[in-house]
Amino acid sequence: MSTTTIRLPEDLKARVAAAAARAGKTPHSFILEAVAEKTEQAERRNEFYDLGEKRFAQIVKSGEAIPWSEMRKYLEDRLAGKKPPRPKSRKFSP
Repeated sequence: MSTTTIRLPEDLKARVAAAAARAGKTPHSFILEAVAEKTEQAERRNEFYDLGEKRFAQIVKSGEAIPWSEMRKYLEDRLAGKKPPRPKSRKFSP
């Protein structure tokens, strides 16, 4: 494990200490948990963006997509407990 120093403004330091106390943790463990949580969020967001870019590249390459109106209807039907057929992708014009 390595050491990293962070300088917190006094008001934030007090807020961290209070929040940590309410959570039954030390300020150190509270900060570690917060950094880990924020890092995981950033990683998941980046994975989501990467997947979106990959899927968009596939749409551009194939020239096929499912119109949003059809996909929305499909998803709404699924949410309502129905078992609709999956919509088919087709060529689109940008």
